[in-house]
Amino acid sequence: MQQKKVVLIDGNRTPFLKSGGSYIDLMSYQLGQYAISGLLGKTGIDPSIVDKVIMGTVISNMKTSNVARESAISAGIPNTTPCHTVTLACISANRAIASGCLEIYAGQADVIIAGGVDNTSDSPIGYKKKMRKKLFLAQKLRGFGDYLKFALSLRPSDFAPDRPKVAEYSTNRVMGEDCDIMAASFGVGRAEQDEFAVRSHQLAAKAWEDGHLGKEVEPVALPPKFKTIDKDNGVRGDSTLEKVARLRPAFDKKFGTLTAANSSFLTDGAAAVLIMSEDKAKELGLQPKAEIVDFIFTGQDLDTELLLGPAYAVGKLLAKNKMTFDDLDVIEFHEAFAGQILANLKALASDEFAKEKLGLDKAVGKVPMERFNLWGGSLSIGHPFGATGARLLTTTANRLHHENGKYGILAACAAGAHGHAMLIKRYEG
Repeated sequence: MQQKKVVLIDGNRTPFLKSGGSYIDLMSYQLGQYAISGLLGKTGIDPSIVDKVIMGTVISNMKTSNVARESAISAGIPNTTPCHTVTLACISANRAIASGCLEIYAGQADVIIAGGVDNTSDSPIGYKKKMRKKLFLAQKLRGFGDYLKFALSLRPSDFAPDRPKVAEYSTNRVMGEDCDIMAASFGVGRAEQDEFAVRSHQLAAKAWEDGHLGKEVEPVALPPKFKTIDKDNGVRGDSTLEKVARLRPAFDKKFGTLTAANSSFLTDGAAAVLIMSEDKAKELGLQPKAEIVDFIFTGQDLDTELLLGPAYAVGKLLAKNKMTFDDLDVIEFHEAFAGQILANLKALASDEFAKEKLGLDKAVGKVPMERFNLWGGSLSIGHPFGATGARLLTTTANRLHHENGKYGILAACAAGAHGHAMLIKRYEG
């Protein structure tokens, strides 16, 4: 099936903004529209040649449950192009891109736009189950008597909103609580988490100053005043260890080491990539940036390994392709929390983890930090749940070209104790 080569032409994203900010009046599909229309403009392709659009999302709006369709049509993709939406927590865009690759391998498509979007500022907030049941049954009411009886059955408590909570359904723990537990089990302390968080912000600020991240972002102009937004607003280039050390724990108030500074923040944004078969790229005269070599998805123990996806996925993918970190020039991991990153790095360097969890003879290896997340990461840039995977792929490919590298790997963890890793190769043609 993989006789065809799948290549990445380019990627594009909106500025990533802290939730509750400038995107608060938008629906998710509108952010997706900005990402896709920007990608069409950047690559110059005719929308009519796009065979399919696949987008990932986590916070779904019932009015636009197939957010890929609404995003695509509003961006100018013809309505004859089928679109579908996938969801796999924080690796939803990764799943969308991988699904696109499989469609191309199978000969079902040649040109695909894939990515993801989330607008947590527009999270649907409803009533609790008791009220929802009453409202559902109210559809059968007939006549004044029925409506009066229904009205008299309502209580003030029925109108209390069902407040959204980013928690694991099976454990009812929020991800930060799981990360606090995992960081402690791997011996990851507060000081090294703060140090990594400061690193992320300072590297992201430098990447913006040097023009790297600006090349991946399409400015958006929001109605009614059409104010232009052209930069991520979560990057704090002035972060210092002294500043972040003052913050109190955010989850486990007594023993926790996770704070607002060393955890990713709720973010709104969208990202998309253009992938196609190598033959189609040659036919269209397009110069790809990278070849997508291989990818993997993993599942782990929900109770103890919720955020260990990168260690599992990277370990298995490198073993499958008979590679080590010495073969990689660019390494990009999603930064959910500094504690999550550092725990995964320790797992990858552990012989015990490799033998017990991956079935390997020795550790996958120590990650070379001089090749790791050099343009910042989710801790600083932000993390729209459904979009981050497309950002990671775009950045990995761009870094390969900027740093004259050959192979790059990207990885991420996700709720439900999932992991993902993708291996790409700089396209030489």
